[in-house]
Amino acid sequence: MFTPETFGVALLMMIASTACWGSWANTYKLTSNYRFELFYWDYAIGIVLAALFFALTLGSQGGPDSFLTNVKAADTTNIMLALLGGAIFNVANLLLVAGIDMAGLAVAFPVAIGIALVQGVVLSYALQPKGDPLMLAIGVGLAILAVIADGKAYGSLTAGRTAVSRKSLVVCVVSGLLMGAFAPFVTRALTAGRPLTPYSIAVFFTLGALLCCFVANVYFMRKPIVGSPVAFSGYFQQRTADHLLGITGGLIWGTGAVFNFVAASLVGVAISYAIGQAAPMVAALWGVFVWKEFRGANATTKTYLAATFVFYLLALAIIARAYDLASA
Repeated sequence: MFTPETFGVALLMMIASTACWGSWANTYKLTSNYRFELFYWDYAIGIVLAALFFALTLGSQGGPDSFLTNVKAADTTNIMLALLGGAIFNVANLLLVAGIDMAGLAVAFPVAIGIALVQGVVLSYALQPKGDPLMLAIGVGLAILAVIADGKAYGSLTAGRTAVSRKSLVVCVVSGLLMGAFAPFVTRALTAGRPLTPYSIAVFFTLGALLCCFVANVYFMRKPIVGSPVAFSGYFQQRTADHLLGITGGLIWGTGAVFNFVAASLVGVAISYAIGQAAPMVAALWGVFVWKEFRGANATTKTYLAATFVFYLLALAIIARAYDLASA
């Protein structure tokens, strides 16, 4: 089983994880008239395929910790925790998309991702105290400032928008609480009793997300928070290209999840999660350079964008320092 032996390799994997988590949604932008609830089925299949691919390759390179051997030896409780973590993530992700639809990126990102960052890091660190706590706290604070600046940048593009409703704020808050809740389950499955390897966790985590779709996504198809109900028949009427884009989006996110979990085996889930959850910064880069969402933006917007990347880079450096100080 491949795991990083140095912090430098782990850091590269965490940055790659951030890039994947901030990039997968581009595949949805490329689809044609595809309801997100239907796209999500392809995405959920893609994340499982990515996890299985890495588990059967990098995670099966012989030894007692190879994927299938580990699954047979691991505690059933840890398998259930990984499945539950995936299901929790799945509901959080669906609610985040609804929150973005209702309140916009300017509100959804700071509220949901900000809550998730703090909660996920604190709970994970309590279970697995790896890293200098003060430096980690400063790094997380800077990452939250980066998310807020990112939201402000998007908000300045939509000045004069309608007021944000209480319902949309509740959706964003619940999404953030759930998004921050899955990390402790991963931490526990990685460290308690006869633990799962990161590759095994990724397989059961993504499988939990897919299985959850048969409850959560079916519910949101029938009673969507935003828009009208959608019939599953529309899934079979969609273009093949759109289905492939959905699976590709899942493959991208799933790759990021595997890299994040594998890096966590060295640096701890708190540090790995903190860096991975800075994905909105990558999404902003796509918005600037590919989708031209900020074309003609005023000086205020550009200032917020610049602050976003400065805060994120500082957060990255300080969180890395948190690991260095703890391992010195």
